[in-house]
Amino acid sequence: MTESDPPISTLRNPGRETIRQFVIYAEHKVGWLNDFIEMLRAEHIHVMAISVLDTSDSAVIRLIPNYPKETARLLKSQSISFTERNVLAVEVDGEDSLQTITRSLLRAEINIHYVYPFLHQPNHKPVLAIAMEDEDIGEDTLKRYQVRVLSQEDFAR
Repeated sequence: MTESDPPISTLRNPGRETIRQFVIYAEHKVGWLNDFIEMLRAEHIHVMAISVLDTSDSAVIRLIPNYPKETARLLKSQSISFTERNVLAVEVDGEDSLQTITRSLLRAEINIHYVYPFLHQPNHKPVLAIAMEDEDIGEDTLKRYQVRVLSQEDFAR
C-alpha cells in the first residue's frame, strides 16, 4: 500500500482508521524524551497519548501520534527502534462507564494488557487507550454495551 492509497475498508471497520500505538525503547539518557518530543513537533506530529515505563536497562515509551504513517517514517529515518500495534480509544463518561468497559471485556473473556489516558479529548470527555488480546472482538463487545470507541478521524487536528 502506498501513501496515496485510501485506508483499507473491512466489514468491521468500513473506512475508519484504527488507532496506532508506537512502542519505543529508549536509552536512559537525560533529555532523551525532550529531544524526542521536539523532533516530533518539528515534523508537526502531535502526541495524543503517552505512557513512559522505566525499566532497568531502558525506558518503554508508548505513544499515540496524530499522524501514524509520518511517525513511522520519521522513526525509521532516525534509526529509532519501535514496534506498532492497534489499540482501542474508548470514551469514558464517568466511573460507572469504566466499570462497564472492564465488565464487558471480562464477559467476552478478553484480557486487558494495559490502559493509559489520552492527552487530547475530542468530545471534552476522558479517553483511554486500551491494549487487549483482540481489538476487533473487544470493539464489537464495547459497542454492544454502548461504549463509544473512537477512530483516528476523531482526533484529526
